[in-house]
Amino acid sequence: MSFELYLDKLKERKVLSTGLILLTLAVGILLGTLISTGVNAARQGAAAPDATPLVIPDPAPVSNTFAQIAKRISPAVVNINSESVVRAPVSNRPRRPSRSQEEEEDPREDLFRRFFSPRVPGTDVQPFEFGDQRVRNLGSGVIVDPKGYILTNYHVIQDADRVRVKLKDDTNLYDAKIIGSDTETDLAVIKIDIKKPLTHARIGNSEAVQVGDWAIAIGSPFSFEQTMTAGIISAKGRQSPFVSRAGNARQFQRFIQTDAAINQGNSGGPLLNINGEVIGINTAIVSTSGGYEGIGFALPSNIAADVYNRIIKEGKVVRGSIGITFRDEHEATLRVYGAKNGGVLVSDVKAGGPADKAGIKVEDVITALDAKPVRNGEDLVATIATTPVGTRIKVTALREGKPLELTVTVADRAEIFKEELSGEVREEREEPRAGAETTKFGISVSNLTAQDRARLDFQEPGGVLVTKVEQSSFGEDIGLLANDVIVSINRRTVSGTQDVRQIQREIQPGGDVVLRVMRRVPDGRRRVWRAFFLAGVLPPER
Repeated sequence: MSFELYLDKLKERKVLSTGLILLTLAVGILLGTLISTGVNAARQGAAAPDATPLVIPDPAPVSNTFAQIAKRISPAVVNINSESVVRAPVSNRPRRPSRSQEEEEDPREDLFRRFFSPRVPGTDVQPFEFGDQRVRNLGSGVIVDPKGYILTNYHVIQDADRVRVKLKDDTNLYDAKIIGSDTETDLAVIKIDIKKPLTHARIGNSEAVQVGDWAIAIGSPFSFEQTMTAGIISAKGRQSPFVSRAGNARQFQRFIQTDAAINQGNSGGPLLNINGEVIGINTAIVSTSGGYEGIGFALPSNIAADVYNRIIKEGKVVRGSIGITFRDEHEATLRVYGAKNGGVLVSDVKAGGPADKAGIKVEDVITALDAKPVRNGEDLVATIATTPVGTRIKVTALREGKPLELTVTVADRAEIFKEELSGEVREEREEPRAGAETTKFGISVSNLTAQDRARLDFQEPGGVLVTKVEQSSFGEDIGLLANDVIVSINRRTVSGTQDVRQIQREIQPGGDVVLRVMRRVPDGRRRVWRAFFLAGVLPPER
């Protein structure tokens, strides 16, 4: 091959190589530009380019016991609207009272109603042409029979001129008939007539409830229907937090305490266990604000069922009574009165009642009924209240330490204590009088003058007036109040301050102290003097 031909071939190869290189660079630059542009575009369109998008799964049922209970039981929970007309004098000018005026003027207003059946501002009071006012209260209830029978609280329908019921997913309001009520347990039974069977809740056994069990409440708090809340059983056997100083109010109430959220409007709704059974009827809360603070009370289902059965049978609840007043006393009281194995100390005997006619006296200690031991007040009430009216029972008692037997005829409690059960007046304490003799009990006492007796309407002979109770003293610990009248100490009559001085000298620290005092308490719409026994063990001197 000639040298010139060789050079020509070499030049062709260089040109080809250069072209390939240039082509490769061009393709690379083009691809890089495209990739860079795509990346920049992606970066500009996503706030978090490294995040993985969430994918919503296909709908699938989730196992949830509470949801199942809500679905099954909520149709049995109803909203109750009660309406009443508060009459005003014809001369009154129609006006809408303020919230504070309503609470002061309406005598039906009590702790239960304030907590559970609020009168919704702006809609609760409608003035009539001549000054009358229509008041609406809201509450809850639970259907317990497919025929339309509903359990609720008495205070939800109390004094109502009209009661209407709203069912779940139903815009209608159905007029309800009041079958009967029981003020002492705050329960009522109402009925609505609907042509179809209604979903009803099953009653559970409240005796099986244990502290720590799940608790579920359904109702209409603040008018929000079908509200479901859950918590636990906080305690059992709680006494009513709203017992009057008369000592005999609501003694048939022993509550289940729960922290399931219940508020105004939950009244009468069910408290359920984890099986969806009714174990209580939500009745009250303790609250400083008027709303949920974690302390709610439900009347146990066993009590509610018993009351319900009596009402649907007879239209009312009849309980037996022998006409005495008592409290479960301090152990020191029973020791001083000679009862070593428990008993019930009679603090008052209703004049003309069965006990009075049979000869039972104040300071007797009842130890047995028909030979069955009575250890405390619950034993006595459980026996007497369920004994048919007209039954004669044998009462075993101690009087001044000596046993005796008396026969008493059981009567209707509602008749014996008609005035006490008709309503309470507000407690009005007299102003204590200054200048009196101090005692080792942490109280000051003075002799009762004729002016004192007239001012206090106190007619019994003897006694000394408590004029002051020191804070954190023994007297305060056992429950003494200013204007109590002490009539005996450790079964020894007190006629004046000199008796108090003598008796207190004989009581050493660690000794039993039992005071019998008279206290002015509500009795229907009036106030009367009633006996109380206050006791304790005297602490060491400070």
